[in-house]
Amino acid sequence: MAREAQNPLGTYLRDRRARLDPAALGFGSGRRRTPGLRREEVASRANISPTWYTWLEQGRGGAPSANVLDRIAKGLMLTEPEREHLYMLGLGRPPEARYQPVSGITPRLQSVLDAMPFSPAIIKTAMWDVVGWNRAAALLLTDYSKLPREGRNILRLMFASDHVRARNADWDSIARFVVGAFRADVTRAGAIESAAATDLVAELSRISPEFAALWQDNEVVSHNEGTKRIHHPVTGLLAMEFSTFAVEGRPELGMIIYNPATPSDAERLRLLLDHDVAPTDGSEQKAAMIAG
Repeated sequence: MAREAQNPLGTYLRDRRARLDPAALGFGSGRRRTPGLRREEVASRANISPTWYTWLEQGRGGAPSANVLDRIAKGLMLTEPEREHLYMLGLGRPPEARYQPVSGITPRLQSVLDAMPFSPAIIKTAMWDVVGWNRAAALLLTDYSKLPREGRNILRLMFASDHVRARNADWDSIARFVVGAFRADVTRAGAIESAAATDLVAELSRISPEFAALWQDNEVVSHNEGTKRIHHPVTGLLAMEFSTFAVEGRPELGMIIYNPATPSDAERLRLLLDHDVAPTDGSEQKAAMIAG
C-alpha cells in the first residue's frame, strides 16, 4: 500500500475509473465494493493485460508506453487535458501533437481580440491561416473579411501578393523569418507530414522560387517576438513590435499582438484607428493629417 500511496499515476487512474458508470458501459451493475469500474474492466476496455494494468496502479512494472497510455485514455474516456495529464504522470512529457484543422474561433476568443481596440491582433493556426482578427488588424494589416478563406493564409499573402510584398519593409528578412517559424509551428503541431502542409508547400514552391529556396534551407526559428515595419498607404512607414502567445487548450492556435514601437508610431496608429481610414480610402485630407 505504501508503494501505491506514493504513485501519482496509480492514484489518478483509480480516481478516473471510480468516476465511470459500469452499467452505462455495458458492465454488470450488481454489488460492488467500490464505485466505478473494476481494474479488469478498464483493462478490457483498453485492450491490455489486467495484470499489467494492475501493476500500473500499484507503481510496478516500469514506465508504460505511449500506446498503452493512449489505450487507457480511450478506455477511461479521458478528455484531451486529462490525457495530457496522464502522459505527464506516466512518461514525464506531454503526448505528441495531434494536428486538427481549424476553421474558426469561439465568440469568447473573438471578444479577447476585440477588447484590444488599439492593438492590432490576429489568431493564426499552425498552418498560418488567419482565423481571427480585430478591427485594428483589419485597418493596419489586411481586411481578412474581404478575402476568401484560402486567401487568409499568411504565407500565400507573403509570397503570392505583390501588394503585401510591397507593404512589408525588409521583405527578404521577414520572408525568411516567416518560413522558419512556419516550419517550427507545423512540426510542433504534428502537421509537417499532413496533406494540408504538403500541398501548401508544393503550391508555394511552384509559384515562388524564393519560398522554394527558403524551404530547402531547413531553417527553424522561434516566432516569439520581433519588430515588423509596414508601409501603410495612409500613415506611411509604421514600426510595430509583436509578441506571440499560445492559446491555452488550443495548441494549434497562436495569437499575435502588435504594438507601436515608438510614441510617434503610436500617435499615427491611433489617428488611423480613430478616423477609421481604410487603406483604400481616397481622402487626401485624412491621409495628410495622419501621415503628418
